[in-house]
Amino acid sequence: MRGSKEILVRTRKFSKANTLLGLGIALVLLSCCAMASAQSGGATERGLSVGKIPAEGPSPSTSDGSEQNTQDQGTQAAKLGIVIGTVLDQSGAVSVGTVIRLTPEDKSAYREVISGDNGQFSFSNIPAGHFQLSVSSTGFGNEVYSAALAPGQTFLVPPIVLSVATVVTQVKVTVDPVEVATQEVKEQEQQRVLRFIPNFYVSYHPDAAALTTKLKYQLAWKSSIDVVTIGGAAFLAGLQQAGDEYSEFGQGAQGYAKRFGAVYGDVFASTFLSGAVFPSLLKQDPRYFYRGTGSTKKRLLYAMGNSVMCKGDNGRWQVNYSNMAGVVSGAALVSTYYPSKNQGLQILQNSLVRMGESSLAGVMQEFVLHKLTKVGRRQDSSVTQPTDALLVSGPSKP
Repeated sequence: MRGSKEILVRTRKFSKANTLLGLGIALVLLSCCAMASAQSGGATERGLSVGKIPAEGPSPSTSDGSEQNTQDQGTQAAKLGIVIGTVLDQSGAVSVGTVIRLTPEDKSAYREVISGDNGQFSFSNIPAGHFQLSVSSTGFGNEVYSAALAPGQTFLVPPIVLSVATVVTQVKVTVDPVEVATQEVKEQEQQRVLRFIPNFYVSYHPDAAALTTKLKYQLAWKSSIDVVTIGGAAFLAGLQQAGDEYSEFGQGAQGYAKRFGAVYGDVFASTFLSGAVFPSLLKQDPRYFYRGTGSTKKRLLYAMGNSVMCKGDNGRWQVNYSNMAGVVSGAALVSTYYPSKNQGLQILQNSLVRMGESSLAGVMQEFVLHKLTKVGRRQDSSVTQPTDALLVSGPSKP
């Protein structure tokens, strides 16, 4: 009995020990679960603190905040729109590979897409507001379309039809100045006062082309061999014969021939020296350029200055060294076959007389001869007004 009691007591002690051991294990497990639960509850709070929570109070979202983020994203996505359209060519067929650029109103950035096989294009996630579409394709002109997109709207763009690009061809027409000058000289060689007196050394074109050396000599030759020029020399020699000027030449046919030779030689030499030789060397224009506009005083001063001022081959006005050199050289040449007791004085006198004749010829050209010249009358109405007159009176009326 006593042994049985001891066994029973030990059994009860062992059962209590097992129970305590089981309770200990259970407590350990519960502690682990509590720690895991505590860690899970800390991540949720961090997510809430990072997330955007309204200040006025708690939201109906779950403890982890996922429902609130989803609603924010849905609201933002609802404000973005879509732009859809189609690009066609002039024949109505779809245009493939066309570049479409979408630019928002603020022009802060742009997006580009390329039309597909069906000619369609689309832009998604477009903010509300005005936008502009720019469509470009090789061989076609650029097309621009503007519209406004409402929040969350799917905007259908009307079909955009490309137009063929306009090709601008710039043709630069260049005219050979030599050909222009040649044509103008041919026109000048037809100019005659009262239809028979040659008036070759005047141009009614204020912007006439510069003469080449060949044309300068051609004009001098044409003027020198003209029948009227030769006839004028013969007439002047007859007057000298009748007045017995330069008696050293004598009378009769021999005396007349000497006088005619001296007069014509003077005309020939002065024409070539002042109209061809020196103008070619100094690159100056021997012609008189008819003005035809402005006050009488300005025109008179312009015409009288013809003997000392001329237009260079470069189109600029300059001192008329050609005329001065030609006058002096011609006077010196003439003094060699005209009898004279004081050759130096004769050269000076002849030079001054010819300078005066040149100024007088300019005045006659400006105020008289243009009215008596056939070509001059035709060109008179087309003379361009000088710049100073334009500044005062404005553009001329037709």
